[in-house]
Amino acid sequence: MTIFRTLFGAGHRLSHPAIAVPSSIDAPAGAPAIRLRPLVEADADEWSDVRRRNDAWLSPWESSDPQHGALLSFNEWIGRQREDERIGTSVVFAIEFAGRIVGQISLGAISYGSMRTGIVGYWIDREFAGRGFTPLAVAMLCDWAMFMPGGPGLHRIEIDIVPTNDRSRRVVEKVGAVYEGIRRRYMYINGEWKDHESYSLLAEDAGADGFVGRYLRNAANDSATMDISGVRTGTARAANGVIAEQTDRDTPNVTLPTLA
Repeated sequence: MTIFRTLFGAGHRLSHPAIAVPSSIDAPAGAPAIRLRPLVEADADEWSDVRRRNDAWLSPWESSDPQHGALLSFNEWIGRQREDERIGTSVVFAIEFAGRIVGQISLGAISYGSMRTGIVGYWIDREFAGRGFTPLAVAMLCDWAMFMPGGPGLHRIEIDIVPTNDRSRRVVEKVGAVYEGIRRRYMYINGEWKDHESYSLLAEDAGADGFVGRYLRNAANDSATMDISGVRTGTARAANGVIAEQTDRDTPNVTLPTLA
């Protein structure tokens, strides 16, 4: 009974209310002017176009369900997102820059009670890779998910990457995520079960000014520092199209929608 009470909160009301998804989460002044916002049905054409253009760039890291049924349409997928938000299990945001969808970031597999954890996934348009948008988006999402009213109030956020995905590893390094080890054959990626490196961020890792503040301080000394317009400066090499800034849990609990 003690174990049951500890793990499952017996005797208490379950603490997984609906997620109050904000209309947008905006980067602070002095950072690249990205915005996180919920995807809606009206995004179908633009989102699908970005995915089509980046298919070769993203497909090596694409997760899927090996036992899935029929693929969801975009509108069905959006409906599933609204339901997941209502029951508090996941949320998906577009990453927007200058009014364009340039990527996506998700928080899924949310657990409450004594764990209060979730898993972050992301992808970025190849055209905008290497500008610091992805690590900033991760930091913004973590600040919201851990500290902001209406968010899920998590304590731990996990990011899992295929060991050969060097660009995504650079993202987790930039946000200061801690390496925890290898998860064997953890996720079904591009047609096969693959090992994943697991990284985590804890609420107490953030510091007084949150994950965004910590990331921006660290980025100021990085050779890949960018200006407010999002144009990268310094000597960092350009994206070469070999490895995308993507983790492998971009649409948690659903099959990726069709691109048509």
